[in-house]
This record gives sequence, structure tokens and C-alpha cells, in this order.
Amino acid sequence: MTNMTQAPSASDGLAIFGEFAPDGQASYDNAVQRFKERNIVLPTFAQLRNPSTIPSSTVDQLSQVEKDAPDARNLFRVHWFNEHADEAGDNFPGFVDVPTHIELPSEMTGVDARIVLAFGNRFPMIRAHKVLAAYSCLVARLVTGRFDPTQHRAIWPSTGNYARGGIAISKIMDVRGVAILPEGMSRERFEWLNRWTINPDEDVIKTFGTESNVKEIYDACNELSLDPTNVILNQFSEFSNHVGHYAVTGPSLETVFNHVTRETGGNLAAYVSASGSAGTLGAGDYLKDEHGAKIVAVEALECPTMLYNGFGEHNIQGIGDKHIPLIHNVTNTDLVVGVSDDSTNRLDIMFNSPAGKRVLAERGIDPLLADMLVDFGYSSICNTLAAITAAKAMNLGSDDVIMSVATDGSDLYNSDRERIMSEHYAGGFEEADANEVFENHLAGLPTEHMMMGDVERNRVFNLGYYTWVEQQGIDIPDFEARRSQDWWGGLRGLADTWDEMIEGFNNATGASFS
Repeated sequence: MTNMTQAPSASDGLAIFGEFAPDGQASYDNAVQRFKERNIVLPTFAQLRNPSTIPSSTVDQLSQVEKDAPDARNLFRVHWFNEHADEAGDNFPGFVDVPTHIELPSEMTGVDARIVLAFGNRFPMIRAHKVLAAYSCLVARLVTGRFDPTQHRAIWPSTGNYARGGIAISKIMDVRGVAILPEGMSRERFEWLNRWTINPDEDVIKTFGTESNVKEIYDACNELSLDPTNVILNQFSEFSNHVGHYAVTGPSLETVFNHVTRETGGNLAAYVSASGSAGTLGAGDYLKDEHGAKIVAVEALECPTMLYNGFGEHNIQGIGDKHIPLIHNVTNTDLVVGVSDDSTNRLDIMFNSPAGKRVLAERGIDPLLADMLVDFGYSSICNTLAAITAAKAMNLGSDDVIMSVATDGSDLYNSDRERIMSEHYAGGFEEADANEVFENHLAGLPTEHMMMGDVERNRVFNLGYYTWVEQQGIDIPDFEARRSQDWWGGLRGLADTWDEMIEGFNNATGASFS
């Protein structure tokens, strides 16, 4: 396992932090003092995995804290078990025993397999699960002496939600955070960033392009890394992103699976997740280890990198970025599915329109369930379509369950919906339009865009060479090591290691919410 002594830039190697940095004592001491002064307590990964283990005194404190406020106590909401604020009647929700989820009926999916998605918009501050990835990446550096909140700026490269999550975590920890993301991302993302950053003109860096222009983000990171006070927390290469989802998201989805099958039984046949940074795919590694689930990675057909070595632009914001993330465990992936952004764009309109909801009701879908589809953003719809495709490809039946995540909600895409409406439905979206969308993009979902076998798996793995070795300077032995599942198995204990360090850090600060 590579053991970095300095916080790496995009070109410095494998970002794995399993031991205390040899030169990290000063940074650690400064972090302890900062957190002592600000009374910041860090949750462990074990607590985020199972919030029932969070001290009752801390849980009581949360009843006084708005879920989306930049308050340190909200770090204890960075998990899947938050109550829906609307159900609580306010924005001070408590915890639930089972993550809020939705099971899609066969009348909607057209398959017998049970498709279940957990809601990412129950997470605090950004209402998307990428805040967990951001916490995982920063806390791993803090407790190993690799980030000094009194000296360093946290640089968060992203195509959207991860940058917002990073800014939220930075603000809570009184750290200067900088978001880097393509200028073509949704207006709502930038409006949020303008509210949360200290100086938006300096702390929100807009790079060229849209969802698929990640190379431009890396270029900006490499330039910023020339200043040693800038620490690049690159979600695409930070293995703490993978470990956090393996340790927290995987078991949380397991809880959902156990809940939905407690009376009927069932087989956890597959886990589906779009590949943006590939961090959330780490939950699939857990579900495969524990249940034998197949791992299904998803990308946009308009940018079919894994499927066809292709390129292009698309509007499924948060996924498929013309490269293979370093933290994607490609050789453990069982299937790749392509989904068109034309489908996600049009279904988003359908799910959020009165005509669309009427058509869903006419087709036998419970109106209460249809109302829950407002919690599906573009990548959530994408995951749904990929799950349907995988169910068909794998010939799954009624005893089979496919787990996935609804990454964020439709509220992040209101401006995009207005634009797409003006382009395709300028006269309004009527029931005839909704029926056409249902037939073409749900009932008639194409299944030919998928692949994965040993040859294809190795081809996709090799494709990462051009980004990580040629462009970003990863040594070939480090790049190649990731081909082996034994190497990935060596990461599995990192969350427990960090938990011990987090407990030691909290003891050193003496911070407490009691």
C-alpha cells in the first residue's frame, strides 16, 4: 500500500493514507487546536454506517440544528439514515431505522425484478450523498497529519455535487474551500456555491465545457498544486472516496435490502451505479463481498467511454466523464450499461409534470409513489434505466433485487428542465407527450448498449492508462497494482484504522456536544 507523506496533487500518485504522515505532527497539532476552539467533533465511519451508535447527547443536539445549516453538529447527519424533512414537518429531522427508499413497481419498470433505490437527497447541506465522499476524503487527511486547516486551502474538483459537498465540509471545519467545476453545469449548483463560499469570485473556478470535460478540471488542479498551500482532494483518484462508500453506503444499502426482503426473502442480484468519480461504485464492492451481487456501472450513451472508447457531451450531470477514474475497481465490475441523456431529460419532465403524473396513474402506478419521483435527479433516473436494462440482460425474476441510489433530487435541475421544455415542448407537455415518453424511454428502453467480459474488462482497465500514467504521472506499477482484487482487499480495513485515529483526534480536541 502506497503511503504518501505529502498531500498529492493530481499527478503525485495513489492517494492512500493508512498511516500517520512522518512530517505531519505540526499539521495535526494545528488541526486539533482549531477544532478545539470551534468545538468540532468528528463522527467515525462506524457511526455513519450505524447512526444508532451516535451518543444520545449528540442526537439530542441535532433537534436544535437545521439540517442544511453550516453547523458542525451536522457532520453527524452525513449518512443515509436521515428522516425526510417534510415527514418531520420542518427541517430539523431525526434518524430513521432504515434509509428512506423507493421500490419501483413492475407497471413502471416492465420487469419482474425488484428495483430499489435509496434517496441521496436526505443528506444534509447539499441534499446529495456526495457530501459523504467529501467528508471521507478530508477526514482521512486530517487525522493522519496531512491537512492543516490553519494553512491549507481544500481544492474540490468536481462536475457538481462533490464540489458542493467539499465546500460544505470546508465551511463547517472553518477551512477555506475552493470548488472547481465545468461552467456548463446547472445554474442551481452555482447559486448554491455562491451562497456557501467565502469569496465566490475566487473560490468558484469555472473550467471549460460541461459534464464530460474533466481533463480541463485536472489541468486547473495541477496549476493550483504548484502552490503548496493548496491541497487537491481529487474525488477521481482519492481512494478514501471508495473506502467511505464501501464502509458506509454499502452496509446502509444492505439494511434497505434486508428490510424489503424481511418477509418475502430474495436475492441481492445486482448493484447499479453511474460512474462519475466511481466512488459510489465502492458500495457495490461491499455488496458483492457480502451478497455476491453483480456490479453494474453506468455511463451516458452520448459519451460512451467504457462501452466504445467513445467521447462526447451529455447532460446526465455527475456521470461519465471521458476517462476511467483511478478509484474505479474495473476488474470487479460485471456489466456496463449505456443510458441516453435524451431519456433522462424527457423522463425528468414527465416525473415533474401534472400530465406525466396522470399518465403514470393511468398505467397503474400509485400516485403517492409517483409523487416521490420528484426526488429523482438526472443521475437517479439514469440509475433506474440502467437497473431495468440490467434486469432484462440478466433475465432476473421476482425473487431478484437490484439495489441502487437516487443520487440527488430534481430541484437541482429546474433551470435545465425549463431549457429542455423550450427546446422540445414549447407548446406545453401534455398527456400525449407523456405517453410517448413512457413508451419510448421506459417500456421501449433499448438493451443493446451493454457489455463486460474478461476481454472487455481489461480493455476498460487499460483505457485508464492514458489519463493516469500519460497525463497525470502515476507510476505504471502503481497503476497496474489496481488490476488485482488482492490490492483492493488491502483497502478494506482503512475505515477502521481511521476510526481509531478519529477517536484519538476527538480525545485530543476535547470537543463535545454534551
